[in-house]
Amino acid sequence: MKKNVIVSLADANYFPLLNELVDSIKSFNESKNVAICILDAGLTDDQKEILLKKVDEIKSAEWDIEVPGYKVKGKEWLKSQVSRAFLPKYFPDYEKYLWIDCDAWVNDWECIELYFKACDNGKLGITQTIGPGYKITSRVNWLFGKLAIIKSQNFKHAVKSNIGYEKARKLAFAPHINIGVFSLENNSPGWASWQKNLSQTLKAGNIFGSEGLAINMSVYIDDLETEFLPLNCNWITSNLLPKYDQDNDTFVEPFLPNYKIGIMHLAAGIWKDGKDMRIDKSIKIEIKTLKDKKILKSLRYSN
Repeated sequence: MKKNVIVSLADANYFPLLNELVDSIKSFNESKNVAICILDAGLTDDQKEILLKKVDEIKSAEWDIEVPGYKVKGKEWLKSQVSRAFLPKYFPDYEKYLWIDCDAWVNDWECIELYFKACDNGKLGITQTIGPGYKITSRVNWLFGKLAIIKSQNFKHAVKSNIGYEKARKLAFAPHINIGVFSLENNSPGWASWQKNLSQTLKAGNIFGSEGLAINMSVYIDDLETEFLPLNCNWITSNLLPKYDQDNDTFVEPFLPNYKIGIMHLAAGIWKDGKDMRIDKSIKIEIKTLKDKKILKSLRYSN
């Protein structure tokens, strides 16, 4: 019986990305010791048939916390904003869970091992979206040159979700945590903290992003013990483009010492001529190599 599991979710539109994520995982020999489970948020029967040849389990995602029907009608993929906080309910037979969004893929197995190690003893394993090269971490609107209106992602959503200004201020300038990749043990107190906060954020705020706000609350307000992993473990390409190491045929961080990208995450998309690379795999963008050459490259997974 496999002890650790990697979980993701997709609908029919994002199946190609999910399929690439699974292929990227299985490209490593070490993946034989790790289960892969999928939450179905609108996959077709043909798509599930393809996946069942590669993964251990597929289960239908549910609305584990009741949300207004008018907010989610026709948007089954929004179940990812709720169901990922209940993974032990869907797949109870595992000791450790690693969630990876379907618009991400694995480039280096070492980061997988880091995530599973990070969640030891009930801790949350996760990455903050801040690091070398990040020029803006929060936005403010300045009034009269002195007064500022906070526009940070956490603060805006916190205020809209009616969690109270005291809690919102605690989140205002805290480094944002991206919930697209995280790890937790089956019996971690993190699940209960997250689910409690998620129940609150879903009541008044947007459905999209509520699960991220809730985990930020668990870390920065509830003081959930957290192991913060380096940026290359969840490299969000829309925030900072990687470089390419042509000698070793791999993506790396753009600044010294140019660590290898562990998980490439296309969150928010990579756009060119109005088209998103997540939807159109033919799109290539200009990135630099370690030798300062400019090349056209897709950031999607390729065998």
